[in-house]
Amino acid sequence: QVQLVESGGGLVQPGGSLRLSCAASGSIFSDSVMGWHRQAPGKQRELVTTITSGGSTHYADSAKGRFTISRDNNEDTLYLQMNSLKPEDTAVYYCNLKDRRGTYWGKGTLVTVSS
Repeated sequence: QVQLVESGGGLVQPGGSLRLSCAASGSIFSDSVMGWHRQAPGKQRELVTTITSGGSTHYADSAKGRFTISRDNNEDTLYLQMNSLKPEDTAVYYCNLKDRRGTYWGKGTLVTVSS
């Protein structure tokens, strides 16, 4: 019912920036929470940040001060601006949407931070 497609990942040097996008399509309710999670090699998937349809945000400690989540409700698109990237930010980044029907996930986009 909801499809999520991430884009914007790639290779970046430490200290650099990337902007991830997540395009949502299908039957999308206005009262949803969207977010970004990530999974590093050999580690469990972890929450990075979330945003409600009203714009309230939550960040993991690792993302505070460096990452900014935003959403365009008219375009059904979620963004993640990542600055001051560190090698430990290397992971597959997943977009998700949670509403009254359940939780939906994208297939992820790989971010590699390396010199």
